[in-house]
Amino acid sequence: MKPKTVRCAIYTRKSTEHNLDLEFNSLHAQREACEAYIKSQLHEGWQLIPDAYDDGGISGASLDRPDLQRLLGDIAAGRVDNVVVYKVDRLTRSLTDFAKLVELFDRHGVSFVSVTQSFNTTTSMGRLTLNVLLSFAQFEREVIGERVKDKIAASKKKGLFMGGNIPLGYTNKDKKLVIVPEEAERVRWMFQRYLEFGSIGRLLEEMNRLAMKTKVQTLASGRKRGGVAYGVGALAYFLKNRCYVGEILHQGQIYPGEHQPIIDRATFDAVQASFLANTVTRKSTAKASSFLLTGLMFDSAGNRMTPSHSRKKGVRYRYYISQAVLQSRKGQAGKVFRVPAPDIEAVIETFLRHRCRHHQGDLRSPIEAEIAKITVQPDSIGVELAAAGDSAAGSGSDDGQTSQSRQIVSLPWSKKPFRANKGVVAAPASTVPTLGREGDPRAKEAVLTAIGKARGWLDHLMMGGTLREVAKQEACTERHVRAMIQLAFVSPRLAQAIIDDAMPAGLTVTRMVQALPQVWGEQERLHLLSA
Repeated sequence: MKPKTVRCAIYTRKSTEHNLDLEFNSLHAQREACEAYIKSQLHEGWQLIPDAYDDGGISGASLDRPDLQRLLGDIAAGRVDNVVVYKVDRLTRSLTDFAKLVELFDRHGVSFVSVTQSFNTTTSMGRLTLNVLLSFAQFEREVIGERVKDKIAASKKKGLFMGGNIPLGYTNKDKKLVIVPEEAERVRWMFQRYLEFGSIGRLLEEMNRLAMKTKVQTLASGRKRGGVAYGVGALAYFLKNRCYVGEILHQGQIYPGEHQPIIDRATFDAVQASFLANTVTRKSTAKASSFLLTGLMFDSAGNRMTPSHSRKKGVRYRYYISQAVLQSRKGQAGKVFRVPAPDIEAVIETFLRHRCRHHQGDLRSPIEAEIAKITVQPDSIGVELAAAGDSAAGSGSDDGQTSQSRQIVSLPWSKKPFRANKGVVAAPASTVPTLGREGDPRAKEAVLTAIGKARGWLDHLMMGGTLREVAKQEACTERHVRAMIQLAFVSPRLAQAIIDDAMPAGLTVTRMVQALPQVWGEQERLHLLSA
């Protein structure tokens, strides 16, 4: 009886690119051994599939390898019956990853064979042998990693350059930094101009005007990186780089380097002192600032929005404005790059009053505790809530793992025009409600129902829901929900007045949506104080 055909896929891997350019390298040797083993099992129906799965120069520390992922895709598609490797550690050096692979193999009925290590995973002894082999493979990987770290640390203590990004002003020759005269002059110019300006922002404007770009570097893969405009963070890192005074920094420790300095010690120390003074000033200013959302605001393109203000006829107008605009990169700014501070702060204040009903007084503490990031969109405000365990809520940091665990609430909002209509515009008498205690009972019921619905919608959004879900449930449009949900921010005092039949005569749901101020104090002043 002819045996059942077993389709075999060979997987090979080499951790480094060393000697991969040889005519016969490690990957070829592994594949040759695996092919010989498959031929020896022809009587069992084993057949080699033509596709090659080779990951050269890629570590086995993770499963993020192109050809391994392609192999797993073919397994899921039912095109492979048996995976053949030269050694178990060619597949992975991690016990955790191997457990995931075995689970996937079992799910699709795929066998696994190592041609130089004889074991049978269908028996308890075979599984024990496999786990022992993998334990040693993982131990070997960790020991190699520790040895490399120790070598790097020892080399840096001796002042040697151990790879990575080459600072502007230097080139790497035989693992030593050598000064490039033309680039060194630019480095000295940047340090000197910073001392003259005393501000990274002003230095950045000057560099953008001169079209100065970052250093272009060629990676080992041949891909080029750099050659882009400096940002505030990159420029600050550049001005703090101790490499320019002939030193090497490693894990917080400073060691004298073997390379020649570009910047003299006095200039470098003066720049660092200026940094420190500016940092202290910014912190003290932030504490006394009237801007509640400093450090939290971002435009839709991801640029930080910083506080700004202007004066006109003695009146001070506060704004949050995108850094892209301040750095003369308006084309890279979001769709909304400047917003009035009182408007945006009123929306956040109302949201937090609703969320933290127990809190009274100043909102700075709940803002720091509850909010990690605020993103301004043309028709909404995305509030990223601080996750439990965030070390610094409100820092505006964008760490990948932390961001994935945070909840984002979308608050309805639309930007008001900055320019008011010229001339005096008189409101029609019918639109200005007069207070009285003889309101229409049907209007009262409609208003209270709308407020209750809006608060329910807001709770749904705070739990991670979307406007689309609300609109579908209510059989209406998202635009209608976005307009009506403003009623969730009605002042509790005003809501109680409506319940007590102190609702202004002629006040309807439509008029509340059209004319209701966002700040509770303004709502109460308009509707209650004249009662």
